[in-house]
Amino acid sequence: MSSLVETKLPNGLTVHLKEIHTAPLISHWVWYRVGLRNEIPGKTGLSHWVEHMQFKGTPQMPAGVLDKAISRDGGFWNAFTYLDWTAYFETMPADKIDLALNLESERMTESLFDLDEVESEGTVIISEREGNENEPLFRLGEAIQAAAFQRHPYRFEVIGEMEDLHTIQRDDLYNHYRAHYVPANAVLAMAGDFDSTEMLKKIAAHYNRIPAGQPPAPPEIQEALPAGEQRVEVSGPGETSYLTLAYRAPVAAARDFFALTVVDSLLSGPSGLNMFGGSGISNKTSRLYRALVEKELAVSINGALQATIDPYLYSLTATVHPGRSAADVLTALDEQIDRLQQSPVAEEEIRRAVKQARALFAYGSENITNQAFWLGYAEMFATYDWFTSYVQTLETITPADVQHAAQTWLQAGRRVTGIYTPNGRQEAFA
Repeated sequence: MSSLVETKLPNGLTVHLKEIHTAPLISHWVWYRVGLRNEIPGKTGLSHWVEHMQFKGTPQMPAGVLDKAISRDGGFWNAFTYLDWTAYFETMPADKIDLALNLESERMTESLFDLDEVESEGTVIISEREGNENEPLFRLGEAIQAAAFQRHPYRFEVIGEMEDLHTIQRDDLYNHYRAHYVPANAVLAMAGDFDSTEMLKKIAAHYNRIPAGQPPAPPEIQEALPAGEQRVEVSGPGETSYLTLAYRAPVAAARDFFALTVVDSLLSGPSGLNMFGGSGISNKTSRLYRALVEKELAVSINGALQATIDPYLYSLTATVHPGRSAADVLTALDEQIDRLQQSPVAEEEIRRAVKQARALFAYGSENITNQAFWLGYAEMFATYDWFTSYVQTLETITPADVQHAAQTWLQAGRRVTGIYTPNGRQEAFA
């Protein structure tokens, strides 16, 4: 049994509390509505770099103390930056949660941006970026995003463009931090073993002192639908070829998002939205597994649909089987998409896909950290009601909805088709 409290402090900080008394643990998250979407060309990677700087300590909590203190108390912590948001969390024994409250309220306003630390962390991030560039799917994904969007910040990688990472200054980071890390731009989400009335008092004592702030609005960029198919070819290190199809996708709050979720489950198997995942659900019953993997055209096939504020991408990525070509895989993949668009799907197949998606969703929501995650995550692109009604909405998707979504969103004339080939290997589009 759990109870949910939703409120807002006078300074605009949104607070979501969920009592779960199954274990003496509390997971505490602070979400900020700032990510790649809030960046401009020439300053890409700011949000991710600021996230790194948040681990460099405050005057009261030096960097070297934090990790040891959390580990000593039996907790763990981490942070993530993505397209629309940045999030920080600590999962702690319930009687040690004051450490997390102290930490997050402190670094909302008092994080140190020491110049030496900024430069040192910049070197780390540049090295991370260089490592990514050796990864075939990073290289292919970056080329696809650049082709899929002409104006929207989604065209960049969250880590930032290499030239920007070399020119961003300490004041760029600090000003980005001060503009966006304010209560009016944040959601505090907590789940676990506590009394909500008492916890609200603690939260107010830590956060009420902080002025609301007025975060800048994200750039208002209307990205037109692609006028035609774009094809990109990337080569680099490795021994394996990959094929990715990327289609513009609906926003998470749209009904078509749920229909496309079922389409994804039918085509490539269920995929989860929760970064803590843990599905254990096979995709061997999916149409593309049977058409590509069982027929030895591909080694694997995966779909990816992200919950975002603005229309992003739905992608299908196949690892090409040795001895076969990406063109072979593309032909077989298109046959399956065309079949989905032209022939109504049996109700039984949709119910199975929904059942798999529902099970994966449940697996990604089962522990206290995941419960706290969803309290804040859903607020980044919709509302918490989106989460609580997720399964119910999926179960309303009909064969007509699925066919409509496939016809609307999986148009070959509006996609980016990308091929990655290892250096020295010839590959061409059919």
